[in-house]
Amino acid sequence: MPSPIERSGTFTIGGRAVHRLGYGAMRITGPGIWGPPADHDGAIAVLRRVVEIGVDFIDTADSYGPAVSEELIFEALHPYGHVQVATKAGLLRTGPGVWIPCGRPDYLRQECEMSLRRLGVEALDLFQLHRIDPTVDVDEQFGLLAALYQEGKVRAVGLSNVTAGDLERARGIVEITSVQNLYNLTNRSSETVLHACEASGIGFIPWFPVASGALALPDSPVAAIAAETGATTSQVSLAWLLAKSPVMLPIPGTSSVAHAEENCGAAQLTLTAEQVATLSALAPAG
Repeated sequence: MPSPIERSGTFTIGGRAVHRLGYGAMRITGPGIWGPPADHDGAIAVLRRVVEIGVDFIDTADSYGPAVSEELIFEALHPYGHVQVATKAGLLRTGPGVWIPCGRPDYLRQECEMSLRRLGVEALDLFQLHRIDPTVDVDEQFGLLAALYQEGKVRAVGLSNVTAGDLERARGIVEITSVQNLYNLTNRSSETVLHACEASGIGFIPWFPVASGALALPDSPVAAIAAETGATTSQVSLAWLLAKSPVMLPIPGTSSVAHAEENCGAAQLTLTAEQVATLSALAPAG
């Protein structure tokens, strides 16, 4: 029986196709994305369930925990088979909710090596610079990514939290496969970056992809479309992203199996052109 995820379509990363609706493994850690989860077995169950449903693209980072998310992914899923695991480096953690950019080449290389060890692989499927460090020459940061790619330690390189200018500059140094920026129904500040990705066939991974707050209230346009389609507001938010662009790879995250199943159901929701237009008008682009 076909997986519901198959209807999300595919995108190629590092020479291998993945389904466009993935899973973000940030929320399986402790409060403040710090330390182990309160429910270890529950976190393992979520990871295994999304793969059972058909998810084959999982996004994490060395800073989630730190290290905790990668260690849980290894415990739950190694060896990964057809599943690709993307990770990120470039943020120091000194406590719950604290994120400090660190793009020193020696640090990024160290974190790549540690991710290889924690995930139990010889090469990372996708290695992303989590955030550009303004205190380190940007070309040195991109140059380190290029070196890791040339050495075969990473199969593909991505960026996160960047501008269109950053992307253009990086592409002069190393091939960029993906960009991971904040983007959802209410925040379109990365519209220019999305267009740049579309023009070059680069994957766009929106973090914080699900609409919340006012848009999820019973009298909101999102709730109205959810009622029309028999879907949930989360599914409508994700279905809009999938319809928005063929390079879009949403990675909704949760620590709940039920919520993970709900999110994965978004791949089966096909919005009409009118519904897409209504949702697109909820916030200004750019």
